[in-house]
Amino acid sequence: MSDAARAAAEFTRLVEIMATLRGPGGCPWDREQTIDSLKPFVLEETYEVLEAIDRHDHGALCEELGDFVFEAVFVAQLEAEAGHFHIADAVRSAADKLVRRHPHVFKRGEGEAGLDTAGQVRTRWEEIKAEERAVDKSAKSTPKSLLGGLAPALPALLRAFHISTRAASVGFDWVAATDVVDKMQEELDEIRAVVQGGTVDQGRAEEEMGDLLFTIANLARKLGIEPETALRKANDKFTRRFGALEESVAASGRAMKDMTLEQLEAEWQRAKR
Repeated sequence: MSDAARAAAEFTRLVEIMATLRGPGGCPWDREQTIDSLKPFVLEETYEVLEAIDRHDHGALCEELGDFVFEAVFVAQLEAEAGHFHIADAVRSAADKLVRRHPHVFKRGEGEAGLDTAGQVRTRWEEIKAEERAVDKSAKSTPKSLLGGLAPALPALLRAFHISTRAASVGFDWVAATDVVDKMQEELDEIRAVVQGGTVDQGRAEEEMGDLLFTIANLARKLGIEPETALRKANDKFTRRFGALEESVAASGRAMKDMTLEQLEAEWQRAKR
């Protein structure tokens, strides 16, 4: 049996198991769920997949991807029961979209040029997405914003990354990464002006901080870095080093709250080494 055939068989089995759990005589807990009650589980599985990827733990990734697919099947089962769509419709939509957005693969020789680099593919992908958004068929051909469709629930840093990517796809972008660095310095100067003015204007400080973070997301994009991943790794690194700092202080018989900032900084430098 080919891998594709085995995947199809296992996917069918999962869909049938989910239907049984939701059916008469099924699981009381599963039968109580709604698409809204499943949201925390979908989010949790998403982050568990990301964590397994960060660790390069392939065994855990296999399991977490299975859980992630299960949540998709669960939500689709509820939608099918309500008469909205079946999981097969969602899978077909994804497959159709992939074919549509890869004309350099599936329509090569039919007037579509081949692409040689990942950068060219990304540019073409964004062009196709822009064409798709140009007319919203569900709204009777009402023009749709380039930035429409980005989920507001996305982590803010990741959403900023995607917003700037879409804007850049139509040429609204800095020329070079150094230009973004200059903009970051401008935003830093504005924050400095806010905090040096005595009483801090919280509203203005929040606005300037937002501008700085948005600019940082743009710089990450220009450098080919996904900012959410970069920040997650920085969080993990700080957590590891702070744990080492705590252990070192505890081993010395001291309490962190009783130490000076200079003493803590010295321990921090040792933890970094």
